[in-house]
Amino acid sequence: MAAKDVLVIQEVTKKFKNSTALHEVSAAFAAGKIHGIIGRNGSGKTVLFKCICGFMPVTSGQILVNGKKVGVDIQVPENIGIIIEAPGFLPHYSGFNNLKLLSLIHRQIDDTKIKETIKRVGLDPESRKWVSKYSLGMRQRLGIAQAIMEDPAFLILDEPMNGLDKQGVKDVRELLLNLKKEGKTMLIASHNSEDIDQLCDTVFEMDAGVMTRVR
Repeated sequence: MAAKDVLVIQEVTKKFKNSTALHEVSAAFAAGKIHGIIGRNGSGKTVLFKCICGFMPVTSGQILVNGKKVGVDIQVPENIGIIIEAPGFLPHYSGFNNLKLLSLIHRQIDDTKIKETIKRVGLDPESRKWVSKYSLGMRQRLGIAQAIMEDPAFLILDEPMNGLDKQGVKDVRELLLNLKKEGKTMLIASHNSEDIDQLCDTVFEMDAGVMTRVR
């Protein structure tokens, strides 16, 4: 493991009862960069992300985040922001109240920081609109706010542009590039090659559980 590798994946295989989702995946991801994984639905991207985050145990191999083995040294990586699949929120609460409740888990940030983060993703922190009334794009923006609000050093973003209109995609691309300037490390999965081309320093392709570096 190089000194500045935030994430190292070593020969990771993930098997389910009748299938193998990941086949001996190995890669290293340097700090301060945006790393992209492209692949079709069902190629193994989301399974890999769940293994990295400690949500799903690997069958063999190991995953190290900041030198700590996931599932052995730590159950869930520290100082990490995550979007995997559709963000889940309480439907009859506002965006601010949802993030406020989540912030109580770690008690690291105050109301001012939550409101600043909501503004940063292009939503109104003072809105009382229930999340159940949000568009898919608004929910996605709120999911990104939830991932970044505690200022994590490492972000794992599975399809961060999902549900966003053209302006939303532009806004989120700009946000992610600004986060990179702030020194964040990001791992992004997308089926949109344009997102990957514009954002990523390194690119991997996932196909039927096999990952290959393409850039």
